[in-house]
Amino acid sequence: MLGPPHNHSMETPATFFLVGIPGLQSSYLWLAISLSAMYTIALLGNSLIMTVICMDSTLREPMFGFLCVLAAVDIVMASSVVPKMVSIFSSGHSSISFSACFTQMYFVHAATAVETGLLLAMALDRYVAICKPLHYKSILTPRVMLGMSVTITIRAVTFMTPLSWMVSHLPFCGSHVVPHSYCEHMAVAQLACADPMPSRLYSLLGSSIIVGSDVTFIAASYILILRAVFGLSSKNSQWKALSTCGSHVGVMALYYLPGMVSVYVSWLGQDSVPLHTQVLLADLYLVFPPTLNPLIYGLRTKQLWERIRI
Repeated sequence: MLGPPHNHSMETPATFFLVGIPGLQSSYLWLAISLSAMYTIALLGNSLIMTVICMDSTLREPMFGFLCVLAAVDIVMASSVVPKMVSIFSSGHSSISFSACFTQMYFVHAATAVETGLLLAMALDRYVAICKPLHYKSILTPRVMLGMSVTITIRAVTFMTPLSWMVSHLPFCGSHVVPHSYCEHMAVAQLACADPMPSRLYSLLGSSIIVGSDVTFIAASYILILRAVFGLSSKNSQWKALSTCGSHVGVMALYYLPGMVSVYVSWLGQDSVPLHTQVLLADLYLVFPPTLNPLIYGLRTKQLWERIRI
């Protein structure tokens, strides 16, 4: 015999409540101050990089185009979570509407998917610049760059749209308190009355495929770069070539290491790693890269640093 029809609207909460970082309530004021400072640096630094690149006609190499897009994505990623975090930590305003929660979830995870694609594009840029310098401008034309950027965006949207749909259509008939400082999809999904495993598996497999394929191609690019660099006869030329990759390697480490630790700790270390550590890792993963990326690129990229100083 058929049961009653599923009424999604009756099981859709009007509001969720974000806990913040469970167990660290005594440090909320310092967290609010620290996050506000990092957010200010992220906004000013990334806006400055975008402004300098857009206004300076000499910064038209593909690397600067990708860097400009990365700065914009960093602003979106930080702006999706930090204002609400600061509100929670400073004034205790923890409520967030159902639609706002899933909008935040969508932009956070889509931005991270775009960022890993941009890091791959920037690795390919360094490969062409070092291994095929005479063909650099003919290979990485504005049309190719636009195609790469569009493909990266489409991939992120294609991955994120089904995940958001799966989680938003779960029935939430119990607690509406999210043990997190933003609407992280695993934290929200575990509140559902139905089994959230399909969305969790989709998320883990999807992110593993995207990040795994990107890291594989990035590693292959750098293996070819190192082979080309160490084939140079001049030590000065070797050092100059390697130094152009230094900022990109730093940004990759800053993005991938905390991100991978955060994802796999939430999956494999739920019983052994304290909840506040898991949440703090997830928060820093979204805040540190947007804050430090402009500092790394601004200080290590000679052409950009010279334009900023003018």
